[in-house]
Amino acid sequence: MKLNLQRPIVFFDLETTGLNPTEDRIIEICCIKVHPDGKRDIKTRRVNPEKPISSEASEITGITDEDVKDEPTFKQMAKGIYKFFEGCDISGYNIMRFDLRVLTEEFKRAGISFDASAHDLVDVQRIFHKKEPRTLEAALRFYCKKDLEGAHAAENDVIATIDVLEGQLDMYDDLENDMAKLAEYCKDERWVDMNGRLHWKGEDASIGFGKNQGKLLKDLVKTDRGYLDWILRGEFPEDTKRIIQNAIDKGIYPSKNTTSS
Repeated sequence: MKLNLQRPIVFFDLETTGLNPTEDRIIEICCIKVHPDGKRDIKTRRVNPEKPISSEASEITGITDEDVKDEPTFKQMAKGIYKFFEGCDISGYNIMRFDLRVLTEEFKRAGISFDASAHDLVDVQRIFHKKEPRTLEAALRFYCKKDLEGAHAAENDVIATIDVLEGQLDMYDDLENDMAKLAEYCKDERWVDMNGRLHWKGEDASIGFGKNQGKLLKDLVKTDRGYLDWILRGEFPEDTKRIIQNAIDKGIYPSKNTTSS
């Protein structure tokens, strides 16, 4: 179905130095403006972020510090980007949680006030998640073509989960019917612990949230023991606490090439 547009809409995506929307910077931006008559204007440009690109970001994007060292900074191109968005609706994938936050911060550093809420925002990811809910009932219907009766009764939910896993193995040829390999597939490669409170930063564990997001655990053991004690006293997952306690008491730190116990 063709887009029914009353005014132009800009679809955009950012590649960044990392995953912190307030501190990380843009290293590549692509904007495609779709006009009501179907015409498209495409602008893609790499950006000098004026800070190092994390190893994780380079691994994912293929963009290194060397690739962007001679590119213009965001501040140098900010007025042109702002004008490109002016009078347009805005769309993208996961823009509300990340890309728009990064873009707004970059405009702020460039001395430009960018109010995303003044535009109509269409986040394609949110449509996807609302139309294809991530529930056991939806999974059973998708993989097994049947409805879940007696949902939220524990036994029924467990039986349905077994059916869904078997349905997934039937549907996806690249999934091996081996529990160790399935467990490896289910891991989030960004996370040190099970809940993502600690993230990998290169080969080292770093804080994945809050005011110390991105700081290495080994550095905080030396410089901010009080912050780590706050985590240990707080309502954080036990595996997160165990990793931090081992770092403080025994000097044992998780390594990406070994287990984090």
